[in-house]
Amino acid sequence: MKTVTLYTDGACSGNPGPGGWGAILEFNGVQKELSGGAEKTTNNRMELTAVIEGLRALKEPCKVELYSDSKYVVDALEKGWAQSWQKRGWVKSDKSPALNPDLWETLLALCKQHSVTCHWVKGHAQNEKNNRCDELAVAESRKFLKN
Repeated sequence: MKTVTLYTDGACSGNPGPGGWGAILEFNGVQKELSGGAEKTTNNRMELTAVIEGLRALKEPCKVELYSDSKYVVDALEKGWAQSWQKRGWVKSDKSPALNPDLWETLLALCKQHSVTCHWVKGHAQNEKNNRCDELAVAESRKFLKN
């Protein structure tokens, strides 16, 4: 299995509001940037979308080292929260509804295709690739702002 590094970030102007996501895939010294956005969304939806689109871009099952500044994404995957929400019909342990079940369904299915290891990185800090993902995400979110 190939080992790929995936950096992701999401951004939102207002929450909800116009948002964007950015992802960088690295394999064998080659880097590919991906980005997109939505007119009315949330920061967490953009964080999830960045990971989903990064994994969707892979053409075969891979070992993926995921770097994200989103505790929401990293903790839900690494601590098994998302899998538990899914088992309970998208209900959290406190009986409240889990948010973004549509995206979590997609992400959990992709995580079954790939071997994903999550790494949390501090946002807006020294991680050059995370900062570049933030730039991509913010640029995408700005496309939806009214002049």
